[in-house]
Amino acid sequence: MANTETALKEALASIEGATGVALVDYTTGMALGTMGGSKSFDLNVAAAGNTDVVRAKMRTMEHLGLKAQIEDILITLSDQYHLIRLLSGRSGNGLFLYLVLDAKRSNLAMARHQLRRIEEELEV
Repeated sequence: MANTETALKEALASIEGATGVALVDYTTGMALGTMGGSKSFDLNVAAAGNTDVVRAKMRTMEHLGLKAQIEDILITLSDQYHLIRLLSGRSGNGLFLYLVLDAKRSNLAMARHQLRRIEEELEV
């Protein structure tokens, strides 16, 4: 089992094209840990903003009566992919992993696969 810092380091180092990663509590909008980012891309601001995305999708699913669980949410920009992976299981309830990828240097399918593996090893 990996702690938060180890999991974030692994995501940034092992996922090709990763430029930032965060573990976020979507009940508060606060990042529990961040790694990467830049002066022009504040992961704490992005974490808080993506909390609204997660909450909106969960509300919509509730209104539609959908019982399925959200695995991940993908936002594609012209030069980046933003991948939001909701954590499952007791210890991950209310949390998501947020991964920022350089669209030109990443393989989205592989990034999803690796993020799923990191989630399984994460102990919060």
